[in-house]
Amino acid sequence: MEKPVAETEELPKAIVRRIVKDKLSECSPDYDIHVHKEASMAFAESARIFIHYLSATANDICKETRRQTINANDVFKALEEMEFPEFIQPLKASLEGYFVFHINGFPPYTAYALFFGV
Repeated sequence: MEKPVAETEELPKAIVRRIVKDKLSECSPDYDIHVHKEASMAFAESARIFIHYLSATANDICKETRRQTINANDVFKALEEMEFPEFIQPLKASLEGYFVFHINGFPPYTAYALFFGV
């Protein structure tokens, strides 16, 4: 029997529910789709497991280059290694948007370059 997930590892249920509902309404704008509580829990647990797997893979990539800090490029390489290359461009676009709007004190490209190590 698997031990229960520690509360500190659980993803916030309200955020997971909002992400799922937003995506479902985007995919099916003509339908009001309801998500059962068990389905919300399954989405949250799936996301948690994916984060663990992605973290471990990025950590391995980081260790291969004898570094102790995981950077965004490690995450991109991990996604590629895990055979999720279609996630890389949307993630890069999202991170670029973050730097344009949320990093103060640095010009956007400088913040981007610091984060991505370019």
